[in-house]
Amino acid sequence: MPVITEHHVNFYDTDAMSVVHHSNYIRWFEVGRVEYLRSIGITLGALMEDGFVFPITDVRAKYVSPGYFDDVVLIETTPTALTKAKMAFDYRIFRKADGTLMVTGHSQNVFTRRDTGHITRLPEKYYTILQAAMQKEKAAKKQSVEVEEE
Repeated sequence: MPVITEHHVNFYDTDAMSVVHHSNYIRWFEVGRVEYLRSIGITLGALMEDGFVFPITDVRAKYVSPGYFDDVVLIETTPTALTKAKMAFDYRIFRKADGTLMVTGHSQNVFTRRDTGHITRLPEKYYTILQAAMQKEKAAKKQSVEVEEE
């Protein structure tokens, strides 16, 4: 299931016109990713202590509608792909007050050894948790499709 994270748009998130600066949506994708991992029992701190980092290799955003100072936004984060070496997420950011879709996005991260910077395979300790979460996501998506078809 997607993880929803609430964020209050701060003044420093905006430009001179009080519109959210486009770069902040990429930052908010990261907020969503961190919260998603936390929701399934994995913290970036634990990954780093075990010698792993999770750098982005691809990120995309499509801007649909602007956000403004003082908006409360909802960051929806959904895992979309997993291997032992990489993971991908999709994002949707909505204005909470009226449900307006502001941005859609996608990112891909690779699991990397912190000491060498080389891409590595994630150990079972983490992979098992991520794989179980992906299976739950696929089952929920399948159930949603079946309900729509009825």
